[in-house]
Amino acid sequence: MINADGSAAGPAPAALPSVVVAPRAVWRQPVGGGHYLHVEDCGDAHGVPVVFLHGGPGAGCQPWQRALFEPHDWRAVFVDQRGAGRSTPLGGLCANTTADLLQDLEVIRRRLGIARWVLAGGSWGATLALLYAQTFPERCRGLLLRGTFLARAQDIAWVYGADGVARERPAAWHAFLAHLPVAERADPVAAFHRRLTGDDAATAAAAAQAWQAWGAALVGSAAAAAAPTPQALAQARIEAHYVRHGCFIEAGRVLRDAPALAGIPGILLHGTHDGVCPLAQAQALHALWPMAELRCLDGVGHVLGEPAMRAAWVQAARDLLQRV
Repeated sequence: MINADGSAAGPAPAALPSVVVAPRAVWRQPVGGGHYLHVEDCGDAHGVPVVFLHGGPGAGCQPWQRALFEPHDWRAVFVDQRGAGRSTPLGGLCANTTADLLQDLEVIRRRLGIARWVLAGGSWGATLALLYAQTFPERCRGLLLRGTFLARAQDIAWVYGADGVARERPAAWHAFLAHLPVAERADPVAAFHRRLTGDDAATAAAAAQAWQAWGAALVGSAAAAAAPTPQALAQARIEAHYVRHGCFIEAGRVLRDAPALAGIPGILLHGTHDGVCPLAQAQALHALWPMAELRCLDGVGHVLGEPAMRAAWVQAARDLLQRV
């Protein structure tokens, strides 16, 4: 959730290599409902296949993320999910649900001729990876997850409710609510959803800027002073669309279906200072998934762009390679 990958447009995080390998192939994948996905196929064609699932929902992938997988070991596939990044229509909400995103991955897997692949992602990307593995366990070789988000009502309320992380960021929370009339502040998700999906462009832009500022406060980033970019507006729309509808996931499904992960190796990375997805979420999953290893990163937060998180990710990818 909330720009979970540290994936705002711009230069790569300082800890990443300055040279990023170009993809071997790039295309627009039609998936129905008027959506076309931006897909990149990177690394060694004969390497272990892995699909990287960005967060948000709606954040899109960034070129620097190609450096997260050694190009001589992995065949890394990057997909901008429906409405996100370079996929079109940008910010499109029609036919944009979790079930749609899972089926899109199957379309791409079949096109590439991959029998089984690793799924990797953080926050919302971790949620999507878990749901895919639970739905298609025979297609999953392993999971590399960061900042696990279980998408329960309580997890959404932690981010967007008055009794969650808002208590740790009172000034930012009050600034977030200040964009709404007092009568609408009891349900900010519904109120922002109306503004972000309405017909008034100026209202939507102002709502997106407030939404973006709240997300930035949660991960310790500076809020954007300028008007939101089209990509930022699209991400805010998609995030509000998903959280307004419980992420289109049956209540408690991720933990309920954890037994389907039996036999699938995984590594869970989680920062002890993650304010978006508390460590307890990863711990709850780990307790139900014997083949997963939980690596707690002391003093680390939520975003993948943090140097310590990025280093832990690269090492975890190397370690998982030996198990898949």
